[in-house]
Amino acid sequence: MENDKENEEKNQSQNPQFETIPIEEVLPDIQEPNISQIKPTENIIEEESPVYINNKIRYLIVIGATFIFFLFLFLIFKFIFSGKKSSPVNLTYWGLWEEEQVFRPLIEEYKKKNPNITINYQKMSPENYREKLIARSKNGQGPDIFRFHNTWLSQIKEVVSPLPTNVMTNEEFERTFYKIHQKDLKVGNYYYGLPLEIDGLVLVYNDNLFKKAGISAEPVTWEDIANAITKLTVKDTTGQLITSGIAIGTTANLEHFSDIFGLLLLQNGGDIKNLDQQEAIGALEAFRKFAEKPNNFWDESMPNSITAFIQEKVAMIIVPSWEILIIKAANPELELKVTQVPLVPGGKPISLANYWVEGVNRYSKNQIEGWKFLRFLVEKENLTKLYEIQSKTRLFGEPYSRVDLAPLLSQNKYLAPVIKQADYYVSLPLVSRTFDNGLNDGIIKYIENAINATANGVSYAEALRTAKQGVDQILGQYNL
Repeated sequence: MENDKENEEKNQSQNPQFETIPIEEVLPDIQEPNISQIKPTENIIEEESPVYINNKIRYLIVIGATFIFFLFLFLIFKFIFSGKKSSPVNLTYWGLWEEEQVFRPLIEEYKKKNPNITINYQKMSPENYREKLIARSKNGQGPDIFRFHNTWLSQIKEVVSPLPTNVMTNEEFERTFYKIHQKDLKVGNYYYGLPLEIDGLVLVYNDNLFKKAGISAEPVTWEDIANAITKLTVKDTTGQLITSGIAIGTTANLEHFSDIFGLLLLQNGGDIKNLDQQEAIGALEAFRKFAEKPNNFWDESMPNSITAFIQEKVAMIIVPSWEILIIKAANPELELKVTQVPLVPGGKPISLANYWVEGVNRYSKNQIEGWKFLRFLVEKENLTKLYEIQSKTRLFGEPYSRVDLAPLLSQNKYLAPVIKQADYYVSLPLVSRTFDNGLNDGIIKYIENAINATANGVSYAEALRTAKQGVDQILGQYNL
């Protein structure tokens, strides 16, 4: 036991116990650092890590390769698309009434902006034009762009293409052109032409003959016409006409007789599909009464109505405005005036439309380019330029198709009536001299037979019942 006690005391002397010591005695004496002696980090790190250098190089390589790739891709696309733009495109344009030199300045201007486009304008003969257009188009020899009449759409549906909305939207078309353009050229949701003009029937009268007869006011209604023709018509002692008041009532010597009958049909509330109804019968009676004896104011003893007007043998004619150009070219000294067609007393204004349209061939390999050129032609500055070119060689150009150009013609003594009537035009397949050998010419022939039959004693109703049978067949042929 004593030995154990000695060992315990010995161990305690070798392992002293912990004592509590003040903290100040434990912490060493720490001096405040001298800020001026601390170097910036970049100076502390004298050498970059090899890993960092390798990553940086790798990033630069990736960025450079990406840039080169996209640059190469850009050059490829640029080459492809620039190649398309520079590819030569040849467009054939079939016109009808205008000479090549009329369109040449506009074609040249378009080519300056589109050097890869070549446009070959060809003035075609109107005879058999529609048949040639269809036949040659199907054979791959037709035009890319062509002119057609406002009544033709149902006859050329197999060759005409729709106006792409990325060239002109429907909304823009409807803001730009007249209501008759919208009605005539739209099928379903698409328009099938761009018009360069608007035209229709107007009343043309000889101002000198009016003054000689003591008439100072231009006629407005059919009552005015009736009152004027009694003063304007001159007959010899045998009842033979020397000077006629107005050219209406016949077929053989009356230009645009079918158009005039169509006008009376519309004004009387009639329809070409219902020739056996009283409205059509009344229109035929109104047409014929001007040439029926003994109170005839026009008859077949007179020259052709245009010739008679040139020779001052008739005081009034109803014609489309382009006939004025022919009249004035033949007799520049003739004092004529132009006004709107006569109104039915108390009736709404109305006239028969007669204009031409530009279209693009469904068989063309360059339809978009064709439509882009036509879009160029109907721009305001280009239509006005076209009108100016046309007016250098004649009294006036084609009346503007754009509504916003109407003010430019509102004071024109020849075309103001065309523009005033523009919102009231209606289309019927009774338009003469379209040379379509189809819808218009076929229906006109049946109307001609009906008019001539009444001159030989057949009643108006019977004559129109017979005409209706043939007209219905033609309308059915073109799904109208």
